[in-house]
Amino acid sequence: MKKNIIILLTLVLLSAVNLSAQSKVEKIDDLINRYNEYNLFNGSVLVAEDGEVILKKGYGFANMEYDIPNEPKTVFRIGSITKQFVATLIMQLVEEGKIKLDEKMTTYLPNYRKDTGDKVTLFHLLTHTSGIPSYTSIPKVWSDSLRLKYSLDYLIDNFCQGDLEFEPGKEYSYNNSGYVLLGKIVEVITGQSLADALDEKIFKPAGMVNTGIDDERKIIKNRASGYERTFDGFRRTDFFNITNAFGAGAMYSTVEDLFLWDRILYTEKIISDETKEKMFTPYLSNYGFGWGILNVVMGKDSIKIVSHSGGLNGFNTRITRFVDDNHTIILLNNFSGAPLGDLSKKISNILYDEKFEYPKKSIAEHLYEIIESSDIGTALSLYPMLKTEEGESFNFAERELNSLGYYLLGKNRIDDAIEIFKLNIEAYPDAFNVYDSMGEAYMIAGNNDLAIKNYKKSVDLNPKNFGGIEKLKELGVEIEEPKKVDVPEQLLNSYVGKYKLAEGFFITITVEGNRIFEQATGQQKFEIFPETATKFYLKVVPAEIEFFMNDKGKVHKMVLYQNGNEMPGEKVE
Repeated sequence: MKKNIIILLTLVLLSAVNLSAQSKVEKIDDLINRYNEYNLFNGSVLVAEDGEVILKKGYGFANMEYDIPNEPKTVFRIGSITKQFVATLIMQLVEEGKIKLDEKMTTYLPNYRKDTGDKVTLFHLLTHTSGIPSYTSIPKVWSDSLRLKYSLDYLIDNFCQGDLEFEPGKEYSYNNSGYVLLGKIVEVITGQSLADALDEKIFKPAGMVNTGIDDERKIIKNRASGYERTFDGFRRTDFFNITNAFGAGAMYSTVEDLFLWDRILYTEKIISDETKEKMFTPYLSNYGFGWGILNVVMGKDSIKIVSHSGGLNGFNTRITRFVDDNHTIILLNNFSGAPLGDLSKKISNILYDEKFEYPKKSIAEHLYEIIESSDIGTALSLYPMLKTEEGESFNFAERELNSLGYYLLGKNRIDDAIEIFKLNIEAYPDAFNVYDSMGEAYMIAGNNDLAIKNYKKSVDLNPKNFGGIEKLKELGVEIEEPKKVDVPEQLLNSYVGKYKLAEGFFITITVEGNRIFEQATGQQKFEIFPETATKFYLKVVPAEIEFFMNDKGKVHKMVLYQNGNEMPGEKVE
């Protein structure tokens, strides 16, 4: 018996040694395989350390209908990564003395409306501080109008000339209109199409032969198809006319070509170091010229990262460059909504020998499989056992069952949806949103009494649930809205600043008079309302923000509460 124990211990120790000795490449590959297995990633990856490629590989399928695998040479639409290329063209023209950053945009686009265009400079367009409304945020434009094909001039005249949302230069608001306008300026100044200018001035010098401006009619070798992920599996994405993305996001590329782009940026072949310094300077909301700029702590060191993500129908992408250490992570994914920021962060942790966690399987997807193969009763009965025995394997967050319930609701399986929402209430009895969802399900079912009961419970738990209050009004129930809380001006101003919640994701807090606003990276600015002196709520979505002070009385962090999650964010400026 003792001998067996010694042998067993030796095997365990050897296993531990092998695990610790696992190379960075093996760890990264294992991590990405997990993401692919759990339907969290499907695409191509390139990782470079000290300027040398250590992993270059495809995962999943470029075309799911024909089982064509993704490879390093697979071509993806890269979305807003396009912006850094357009910004580089603009800065090349600045170096050539053909345009000026501080010049008003109407100097180069004389047909643009003067009352707004005369106030906006090229610098404002580059840094998302123009105040021009982003055309992709106009109601129904993204989902409807952009399926049609427009000429560039029509696109600008009809979608990119709205009234200014704020004084140029004073605020940051991520803006696709700005980069459409910059692309047009490139064409006006060079006399070339944006596609030809990019090819001549960037792609050819860098050796990028599988990169360009996309067009629906274009035959592109090794092109990946775009998909959407659902509980019933993947489906082809809705059509989007890619030419309407233009300078804001119409490019396609491969991980191999984007690495060539990364390499040439370490030289002065296409742009000077002085100009790159301007492009990689963080302005409002840590945005430079076509790049997000961050300083992150890895170990004991602060490291500069320049990065950008991209996302449009059926694709999302990310390039992350650790410019001080010559590391690069390129992720190209051909379905919408993959958590690439999370994956990139974990890969960077491996590169810097930091701890990381593997993703967990979706409990919602697992339950849906049980429902489809058996019935709702079986799924409900297995849930407690799964939570007890496999709690570390599955993601049991509140949003999991909530998303499953809404998916069933969308398929008109109302009774099944109600059962799932009941299960979520049992799991999260103190969460207001689970009752809000149940109220909506009963309202659709025509059971107004139970709808009212659940909406009331939701509002009792969160008096700032204005969506629930509005639904109760629709059901003929009047709820007194919460009384206004006055926060001292000095305390309100102490919350102003930028808070980092994740890599590349910030919430910026601003104050205008006695009103306070939040703006998350890549989103619109929204007013938040005090429920106490330190805790605020949003009316547009069921979410709250709470501020915390250190022992010196200085505000040092916030916590965002949304969908049953708590996301802390350190104040970085």
